[in-house]
Amino acid sequence: MRQKRAKSYRKQMGVYLHAFKFREPYQTLLDDQIILQCHRTAFDLEKGLNRTVQSEVKPMITQCCMQALYMSRDEGAIEMAKRFERRRCNHNYKEPKTPSECIEDVVVVDGKNKHRYVVATLDEGLRNALRVIPGVPLIYINRSVMIMEPLSKASKAVQIAVESGKLTGGLNDAKLAGLRQKDDGLEAEGAPKSKKRSGPKGPNPLSVKKKKKEPKPLNDKENASKPGNTEEAQPKKRRRKHGKSGEKPEEKSKEKSDEKSQQNNEADHVGTHAETSAQAVEEFEQHSQDD
Repeated sequence: MRQKRAKSYRKQMGVYLHAFKFREPYQTLLDDQIILQCHRTAFDLEKGLNRTVQSEVKPMITQCCMQALYMSRDEGAIEMAKRFERRRCNHNYKEPKTPSECIEDVVVVDGKNKHRYVVATLDEGLRNALRVIPGVPLIYINRSVMIMEPLSKASKAVQIAVESGKLTGGLNDAKLAGLRQKDDGLEAEGAPKSKKRSGPKGPNPLSVKKKKKEPKPLNDKENASKPGNTEEAQPKKRRRKHGKSGEKPEEKSKEKSDEKSQQNNEADHVGTHAETSAQAVEEFEQHSQDD
């Protein structure tokens, strides 16, 4: 597909998308002639539709078109059509209508393309009839090239009306000029206003001091397990006694001084005894030398 043609197809589908509320995947109705043509020329119909519309497509075929394919006895075309989704047309299959009449009845509902179908057909009479209906994309094949028809006059008129309505709707409509909508969750004009509460107001709950919870009475076990009550729970330690009961500190100091003096006397006595023994030994040695 050439770049110019692809760009124009993209613009056309943008118009159908915004002005006529088309949605992907696009529902595409096929007639019996385009299926037979694609089977004869080995044209990939699904890829061609996706490439032309430049988006995902859901091919569909009506029951009357399927009956026309059965009448052609082309097994390859019938197998190709069986892969597509079947669209109920509510026509009697024993007395089916022609494919062009069937597709026109399915597409046109109250003068509009209500179900937003894309129509792919080789029937020129059907294309001429659907050009009058606004918002019907028409596709056909010419020499193994899939082509989308440009916007019809009816579709262009609807597009211009929608764009102008979007542009000037909020300025010229007195209902929407400076008034709030109900959809925003605001009160309407006729709704009754809520009355204000009269009387003294209560204090601010954030500034009020919270009430203290009263402590619950504890059992003996719970009271003993608390860290503040360890003295009552544990047995008392014995105090170390440094002297006999009834003694005064002055008497104790006198006893200590007496014990020290006795120790010193004993040490002096031992020293004098050692000196006398040493003198006796020296005298004995001198007498032995004289002899």
